[in-house]
Amino acid sequence: MTVTFFWGGTFLIVHQAQQYCGPLLFVGVRFVTASLMGIAMFHRALRRVTMAEIRAGTAIGLCMCVAYVSQTYGLRTISSSRSAFLTALYVPMVPLAQWVMLRRPPHLMSWVGIGLAFCGLMLLSGTGAASGGFGLGECATLLAAVATMGEIILIGRFAGSGDSRRITVVQLVVTGLLSLLAMPMAGEHFPAFSWVWLAGGVGLGAASVLIQLAMNWAQKAVSPTRATIIYAGEPVWGGIVGWIAGDVLPATSVAGAACIVAGVLASELRLPEHKKKSNATS
Repeated sequence: MTVTFFWGGTFLIVHQAQQYCGPLLFVGVRFVTASLMGIAMFHRALRRVTMAEIRAGTAIGLCMCVAYVSQTYGLRTISSSRSAFLTALYVPMVPLAQWVMLRRPPHLMSWVGIGLAFCGLMLLSGTGAASGGFGLGECATLLAAVATMGEIILIGRFAGSGDSRRITVVQLVVTGLLSLLAMPMAGEHFPAFSWVWLAGGVGLGAASVLIQLAMNWAQKAVSPTRATIIYAGEPVWGGIVGWIAGDVLPATSVAGAACIVAGVLASELRLPEHKKKSNATS
């Protein structure tokens, strides 16, 4: 839940920063900052990094880069509610991917939690979020949903195969460097200096170290499906932060938040297993 609190509080910062710079630069500054902080914090542990940890961090970092850049790019051309609707599609994607890729079918109550969380996300995104055309912004945001699914599945796959600190630093480095290196290919130019995008990138970079480290550590014991239900609480915290800042929360948003909380609670429940009957009576 700590991860979703930090995630939910970043919406306003990202939105403001995008008025002053492009998505690749902002994601690059954010994760290069996170990389430098991670290296400074865990430099001793990094001396023992293994090739398996480098491969794991690189795979996760590739998904992170695609997810963050695509969603940020999409928000430049589509509404935040439509972006939320399309990004939320990763919620039903993850349990299916876990089943197919990791051969771990989700528990019945996990499916109930997924359903409640997805319904809650739909209510939070608004009734008009699912309508309209399908342009470049929508394609980019749908790509972000698929990449987010890949990130969660890969973290679940590699979480127990190495040191969380080292894998986290590798994925932060990969995300930051790839974003900056992609700027010339994407035709994104370096913007005029502004404290808004610099402070936003550096500040979110510090938060990203905690977020990714917490995800890698927590998913050692939490399945991708259960983690997804918990991550769905991100917009709930975002709405609370917006409410504190003066936004008005409509009844549908409150209902959506309640559905997500109910989904998290439902996913923690386990139905009693029925004991198999003994030998049939004659």
